Amino acid sequence: MQEYEVRRGHQENIETAKLKAHMQEIFGNAQEKDGKLVSSFGALKEIAAWPGKKNVLVVDTKMDPSVGDDLALQTIKAYNTFLEKATGFTSKERGKRVQKKAKEGKL
Repeated sequence: MQEYEVRRGHQENIETAKLKAHMQEIFGNAQEKDGKLVSSFGALKEIAAWPGKKNVLVVDTKMDPSVGDDLALQTIKAYNTFLEKATGFTSKERGKRVQKKAKEGKL
């Protein structure tokens, strides 16, 4: 399970309706189960996303390690696109934020 900060002004993107729309657009499907939005795509056997505490998106994934390289690349691109639309941060910005927290000892 991973928690991602949401950029200021993008909080509405993690509301259930918008989050579901993003998942359907990127992964092709999304269902609501136990208050979480669940989907699957490529190497992602299952991806579950839901709003966490203030300004946080929580994502839990189950991967299929036996897929080919092409499908793995498509999956990574789709996952990063989803996170960028939901959080407002690019993968590079998310990485920098994690490194900064690690240096500060907050991880």
